Amino acid sequence: MAIARQVLCLSAFLSLSHAHSQPLRYSVAEEGESGSVVANVGEDAGLAPAQLSARRARLTSEDGRQHFRLERGTDRLIVAERLDREELCGQAATCTLPFELVLANPLQFLRVEVTVQDINDHAPVFPEEQITFKIPETSNPGSRFPLVGARDLDIGSNSIQAYSISPENGYFSVSFGGQTEEEKYVELVLEKPLDREEQAEIGFILIAMDGDSPPRSGTTQICIVVLDANDNAPVFTKKVYVGQVLENASEGSVILSVLATDLDAGSNGDISYQFSQIVGQSDSVFAIDPTSGEITLTKALDFEAAEKYELSVQAKDGGGLSAICKVLVEVVDMNDNAPELVVSSFSSPLPENTLPGTVVALFNVKDRDSGANGKISCALEDQLAFSLRQAYKNYYELVTVSELDREEIAQYILSVTAADAGSPPLTTTQTFTVDISDVNDNAPVFNQTSYTMYVRENNVPTVLVGAVSAADADTGSNAKVTYSLLPAHPTEQPPCSCISVNSENGDVFVLRPLDYELVKQIEVLVSTSDAGSPALSASVTVRLVVVDENDNAPLVLYPSQDRNPPPSELVPMSADAGYLVTKVVAIDADSGQNSWLSYHLLRATDPGLFVVGTQSGELRLRRPLTERDPMKQKLVVLVRDNGQPPLSATASLSALLLHDFSDLHLPQSSLATENDGDSLTMYLIISLVFVSLLFLASMATFVTHKVCMRREMEGGHVLYGAGTLQRDLADAAAAGTLPHPYCYEISLTTGSGNSEFKFLKPILPSLPPQHCTTGGVTDDEQDFTCGTITLEDVAPDNPGTLSAEQFNHLSFK
Repeated sequence: MAIARQVLCLSAFLSLSHAHSQPLRYSVAEEGESGSVVANVGEDAGLAPAQLSARRARLTSEDGRQHFRLERGTDRLIVAERLDREELCGQAATCTLPFELVLANPLQFLRVEVTVQDINDHAPVFPEEQITFKIPETSNPGSRFPLVGARDLDIGSNSIQAYSISPENGYFSVSFGGQTEEEKYVELVLEKPLDREEQAEIGFILIAMDGDSPPRSGTTQICIVVLDANDNAPVFTKKVYVGQVLENASEGSVILSVLATDLDAGSNGDISYQFSQIVGQSDSVFAIDPTSGEITLTKALDFEAAEKYELSVQAKDGGGLSAICKVLVEVVDMNDNAPELVVSSFSSPLPENTLPGTVVALFNVKDRDSGANGKISCALEDQLAFSLRQAYKNYYELVTVSELDREEIAQYILSVTAADAGSPPLTTTQTFTVDISDVNDNAPVFNQTSYTMYVRENNVPTVLVGAVSAADADTGSNAKVTYSLLPAHPTEQPPCSCISVNSENGDVFVLRPLDYELVKQIEVLVSTSDAGSPALSASVTVRLVVVDENDNAPLVLYPSQDRNPPPSELVPMSADAGYLVTKVVAIDADSGQNSWLSYHLLRATDPGLFVVGTQSGELRLRRPLTERDPMKQKLVVLVRDNGQPPLSATASLSALLLHDFSDLHLPQSSLATENDGDSLTMYLIISLVFVSLLFLASMATFVTHKVCMRREMEGGHVLYGAGTLQRDLADAAAAGTLPHPYCYEISLTTGSGNSEFKFLKPILPSLPPQHCTTGGVTDDEQDFTCGTITLEDVAPDNPGTLSAEQFNHLSFK
C-alpha cells in the first residue's frame, strides 16, 4: 500500500469581504487518517487567530455528511473520517467535496472545496479467476482473441497500464491499447500456429499491472483448448453500441440490439449473445436475448442514481470462437425531483429593534434533476418586512427590509417557494416562523389620567381606599410594572407617610386614621416603572379626599358655659310674645350636614313661656309675661347636629323678669332659688362685706366729688344724658335685647333722685376683651366689645344693684 501523500493547499481565493465570490480550494489524498490537517482555514480566509471559535464557526454540506471538521483554537481544517475516493466519486476524473463554512456574529459563510486525490489503493481485478479459450488449430498466427480486461477502481496512472503473460510460452502475447477508456481493449495474439496433436491445451497466467511504483497487479488463469478447424470467429457490426432510455421508461422496454456475424457455417456459425460481467457494475438492470441480441429493461431507472451504464456483450459461435463489444446506455433525465431547500442557519426570535438588512436565514436550494429540470428560482410570498437576496450560486439570504414592532406584529410566517424550470415545474415551499422578541420600548400607561379616592375620617389603619392600574404594551419582564409614591411636586418633602401603595398591584392604603378637621385632601404622585433595562416609567396624580364623619359635637359659643352659675338675661315684664331674649350661638367643626345645627328647648322653669328657633337658636317669648311667672327662669337649650348618629351639646342660661330697668335692686330672696344652697349664702356674705367697706370709703370723698360733678352736669349731660340712656334702653327693650356689641359711657344727671342705679349687664360677660369693632362679621360670628365689666366684679355682695356712689366711679366703653 502506498503511503498517503502530503496534504497540499492549492489556493485561498480572495479576501473575507469577497468570500461569496470564490471558494477556498484545497486538496487531500484519499485514505488519510482521521485528524489529518488539511489547511488553516482561518488564516487563508484572512481571519484573526481563534476568530473561528469566537464566531462559532461550523461546517455544513448539501448531503449532510461531515467529512471534515474544525480544530478548535487553531482554526485548522482536519479530516473527520477516512476518505475513500472510489466510494465518494466512483470513476469520476475528479473528486471534489464542496461544503460551507458558516460563521455567526455577524452571519457569514465561506465556500470551501476539497479535492480528494487518488492513491493507488486498489489492485487490478479480473472478472473471472480462469478464462478458457477454444481455439481451432487452423488459426493463423496474428489471430486475436478479445479478453474482458481487468478492472482497477483507481484512475489515471494508478489504473491499469500494462498486461503481461507468465510464463512466456511462445504461442501467445497480449495486446493492450485504445485512445479512450471506452476504446481500450485487451487481446491475446497468436504468435505461431497451433498443433493440437503436439499440445492440446496451453495454460498461462495473464497479469494486469497499474502504473504505481511499485505497481499493483491482478491475475487470471488462461486456459487454451486447441480445437479442430473453426477458423472464423464472430464479428460485431460495431465495437461500441450507444443507446438512450428515459429514466421513467417502463420495465421490458427495448433499449437496443447488438449484432455479430460469423462466416463459418453450421454450428460454427451459430452465434449466441450474453453479458460479460463488468467489475463494479450490475447487469441486473438489463437483459439480453441470447438469440437476437435485443437488450431490454428489467427494472426502473433513476437518472440521479446512475446517468449511464456500460455493458459488455459477448457473441460466441458454436465452435467456441467469440467476440466482445461494449454497450453504453445513457439515461435521459426527467423532471421527477422537486427542488430541495436546505437551511444552513436560521435566527429566531429577532429583537424588535433589529436593524434593516439583518440576515435572518441562510439556505441553499438544489435539484437532483439536470438541465432545465434542475434550474431553480426562489420567491418569497408578499411580505413587506422581509426579502430574499441571492448570496452565492444557489445560496439565498432572508433579510429584514424594514423596522420591526413586536407590539404590532409579534410573529411572522414567511413562505419561501423554490421552483424548477421543468415542464410542468415542480415546487417546494419552506416556511420560516420568525418570532419577534420584546425590547423595552414602551413606557407603562395608567388607565386614568388622574385618580380621586375617598376615605372617611377616623378610618381604621391600613384601609384600602382604591387602586391605580398601569399597563405596559411590552411583554415579559419589560411589561412587569411596580408602583411607588413620589412627592406631588419636585420641591416637596417625601410623600405623606399616611399613604402607601402596593408595589405589585397598585392598591392604595391609608396607614393611619385621618382627621377631616386637620386635613381635607392629600395629593400624591404614584409612579410606575417596568422591569426593563433601562426601565421606563410614568406617573399619575392621586387625590385622596377625606370624607367628614360626625365626630365633633357642637360647641356653644354664647352664652358661655364656663361660668357657674350661668349668666342671666334681663327681660322686661312688658315684653310681648316673640320678644328676643337672647340667641344661643354654637358651631360644629364638622362639615356638610354634620355641621347643620338645630336648637331645641330641653328644660325650662316654665316650658310654655319660651320657644327656641330650630335653625336660628334665638330664644324668644312664646307669650306675654304675667305677674305669676317666676322672676328667675332657668333654661337648658339642646344643640344637635345633623350627623348620623347625631351629636349634641347643651347650653344653660337664666333669665330675669324685670318690671323696669331702673329697678335693678331686687331682694335677694326673690332671685335665689332652692338650688343656690350654701354657695350662694357665702357669696352674699362676701358681697355685703365688700359693699359696706366700699360704701364707707366712698362717703369720705362723696361731698367733694358731688360738687365737681354738679358743675359738669349743669349743661344737661357729658356724653349721654339721662334721656339718652333712657332712650337707648327703651330701644333695646323694644327690640327685645341689647345689641351684642356695644360701646358707651354713662354719667348721672344732677337731678337724679335715686341713690341706686339699676345696671344692665353686657350680654357676653365671660368673653375676653376685644377691639371695639364688628365690621365684616356675620351675626353668628361677631367680635364682641371690649371694656365689659360685670356687676359681680364691683358689687359681689349684690350683683344686681349699684349704689349711686359706686356708679359714680364707673365709666363704660
